[in-house]
Amino acid sequence: MTSLLIHGGRIIDPDSGTDATGDLLIRNGCIEAISTDSPLPRDADSSIDADGCLVTPGLVDPHVHLREPSNGQPHRETIAIGSRAALAGGFTTICSMPNTQPPPDTADRIKDLVSRGKMANAARVYPIACGTMNRAGEEATDVQKLIDAGAQGISDDGDGVACDAVMDTILQRVAAADTCFMQHCQDPTMTLGAAMNAGALAVRMGLGEWPPAAETSMIERDVLLNGKHGARYHAQHLSCSKSVDVIRKARAEGQTVTAEASPHHLLLTEEACEGYNTIAKVNPPLRTSQDIDAIKEGIAQGVITILATDQAPHPPQAKETDFASAAFGMVSIECALPLYKRALVDEGVIDWSRLIAMMTCEPANLVGLPEAGRLRMGGPADVTLIDPDLEWTIDSSTFLTTGRNCPFDGWSVSGRALASIIAGEVRWALPGARMEQTAIAGH
Repeated sequence: MTSLLIHGGRIIDPDSGTDATGDLLIRNGCIEAISTDSPLPRDADSSIDADGCLVTPGLVDPHVHLREPSNGQPHRETIAIGSRAALAGGFTTICSMPNTQPPPDTADRIKDLVSRGKMANAARVYPIACGTMNRAGEEATDVQKLIDAGAQGISDDGDGVACDAVMDTILQRVAAADTCFMQHCQDPTMTLGAAMNAGALAVRMGLGEWPPAAETSMIERDVLLNGKHGARYHAQHLSCSKSVDVIRKARAEGQTVTAEASPHHLLLTEEACEGYNTIAKVNPPLRTSQDIDAIKEGIAQGVITILATDQAPHPPQAKETDFASAAFGMVSIECALPLYKRALVDEGVIDWSRLIAMMTCEPANLVGLPEAGRLRMGGPADVTLIDPDLEWTIDSSTFLTTGRNCPFDGWSVSGRALASIIAGEVRWALPGARMEQTAIAGH
């Protein structure tokens, strides 16, 4: 038997309401004991002194692009690389998006992704399957077969499902399979040739304008359709204020509707695109400070309940071109935690406990992973250790991901994951971290 004692840390488990200093004992990959009343006996094989640190459930990111398989595409990212990068950000569980080549629209392709994720031996990887065949938006997939094969949700991420009839069928099948649909909220008829947020800056730069209504109108259509199905519907990467209003109204009416926010839509405005900065090109685009304020208000009110990075690595040549031609997307999974802290905790929008909930049990609930994102006696010992005050400078050249398209490169931040533990095994630890796993005398 192997055992690990994490002692003296602030244990935050939003699912059980725990937020107190205490000890956590792991044995044989499972959580054996949690004590916030008195220290646990020091009889484990090894221990970690977590004084001054947060001890949380392993972080969960429900929106990551791993780029594998990539037949004929110039991507260097793989499931193995991307899942190791997730560990470096404190994430022990991630969901991979389906905009790959070929896309996971059959049971065999989902089984292949599940196998590749296990072989990577890094963060736990759960594939999200396509909502339409070949992600073409024309024919709904067999949702139940995809879920039975190991998919943890359904999406055509990278594209919104534009056809009303197809979307209606998807929602019906998603409800019957008791899974979730994760919508990339974009009406393609409103974004032809668009590159950035619609407004004076786009006009001055001579770039195609992307109106907020392209996002909001699709969410409005979806929640209207979903009224008769009651599927778990999730709006990805909200970017504008009116979308928050639509989600707020749907939730108030009792719909099982959720939404997520990403680091860039909490911290950056369209002004980051000045000088034709292609690193700031993302889908949906960066908007205005008023939109950021509305998203933060939605988080404070519990309208937006999930944080997700939308990690999207690209090779350099995909960004080193003119703005209109450059690829959409950013990487931030290895620095997301301090970015969320800056945007939400440091500004008093929410506290640490709520932030951890939005990065653990809330996304786990969305994709139907009852054992992820929480610390339960007898449950899997997936744990993240966090120094909430560690000051550091984001340096994309040191990232484990192959992507260097990070708009936060060079930012000074505070707060960082020190270790990511999966099934009691320290899969990743910050090099040179002050907190070290040590053997206990006699073991």
